[in-house]
Amino acid sequence: MPRLLVVALTGLTIAIPVAAFGQAGAPDSENGRYAFNRVEDGYLRLDQRTGQVSLCAKRPMGWSCHPVPDERSALEEEIARLQKDNAALKKELLARGITPPGGGTAKAPEPDKPTLKLPSDAELDRAVAVMERLWKRLVEMVQRWQREMTPI
Repeated sequence: MPRLLVVALTGLTIAIPVAAFGQAGAPDSENGRYAFNRVEDGYLRLDQRTGQVSLCAKRPMGWSCHPVPDERSALEEEIARLQKDNAALKKELLARGITPPGGGTAKAPEPDKPTLKLPSDAELDRAVAVMERLWKRLVEMVQRWQREMTPI
């Protein structure tokens, strides 16, 4: 009987942690650094410090965790590359004396102020003559349409 009691206690000692592992997900490790969630193929492990997600599954050689591809890190790398390119382009513009859009540290040279040139009397007379010819043609066209639309 004592031997049966030892076997039963050993079985319970092993069964309780295994049951807890199956119900609540994998146990926390490293003082709560990882959070585990059960999925079809095993467990998803979230590193709560870095945000890295890994899929942990039972393999022939034991449990192993493999990182899940992360679009976020690819996007962050692309953003960093674009920021670097943007800084290089701004530097090039400043070297040429051009203020980049959105401001910059160097001041662009002052552009020549445009001067307002008013038309001469001759230019005004030509513009008025063109407008008079256009108006006469428009009136003639309307009168011609009226004649064509009026029955005889």
